[in-house]
Amino acid sequence: MTLEFFSATDTGRVRDNNEDSVALEPGVGLAVLADGMGGYNAGEVASQMLTTFIKSELGRWLSEAGQHATDVDVRRAMDICVDNANRAIFNAANTNPRYAGMGTTLVLAVFRENSLLLGHVGDSRAYRLREGQLVQLTRDHSLLQEQIDAGLLTPEEAVFSSNKNLVTRAVGVEDTVMLEVHQHELLPGDQILLCSDGLSDMVDDASVAQVLQSHSDLPEAAQALVDAANDMGGKDNIAIVLVRAESRTKPWAWWPFSRNNGRR
Repeated sequence: MTLEFFSATDTGRVRDNNEDSVALEPGVGLAVLADGMGGYNAGEVASQMLTTFIKSELGRWLSEAGQHATDVDVRRAMDICVDNANRAIFNAANTNPRYAGMGTTLVLAVFRENSLLLGHVGDSRAYRLREGQLVQLTRDHSLLQEQIDAGLLTPEEAVFSSNKNLVTRAVGVEDTVMLEVHQHELLPGDQILLCSDGLSDMVDDASVAQVLQSHSDLPEAAQALVDAANDMGGKDNIAIVLVRAESRTKPWAWWPFSRNNGRR
């Protein structure tokens, strides 16, 4: 199975700076997305620190371990890498007053031979499109999700909640963080979407599925998703990673793309 990668970021229509960050290492099947938070430019610093650290450290480990690494080995490497990145961000936030209180969400994908190891912290999400059905693979670490789980809100009511952006877990805000990791089967034809809440808060799942099914070209699909989020108000930064599994024999591909002005 071969993999096709594409990433996109956009500032959106409201904010002046982009606190979302993405990083890809296609040769080892690695994709990382982070949505930063904090005053001044601290959120941008946190998300960039996280994606850069994971791409460098976990990417190098995956390259060296190769196919000899078991799934258990990869899970452990993901945990260690995120823990080390968390400490680096936490220490920076506590030694530089400009970065006080900064943190970031994370969604991290490691593609194996026929499976996907998916780790996340916070409310950035991962979805899978298979045979026209879009399924959310991650469950938000957020106050809103806890209220839904407790029966205090229905998913329909949650759309209008004022608590959308209150995460209960983030990288860099405490000296330790728990990475939630799950493994998923990967089949030819599957499309994996990683995104920040700048997309998921603006565009409902049905519309996301329709866009992905309407565009066979990954750059066009990503652009259409960014446009859809901006058409709905573009209230936050937008970050997207698309990965498609193919059964055809061809090299892994990667098209980096970033548009950061977000103005129309």
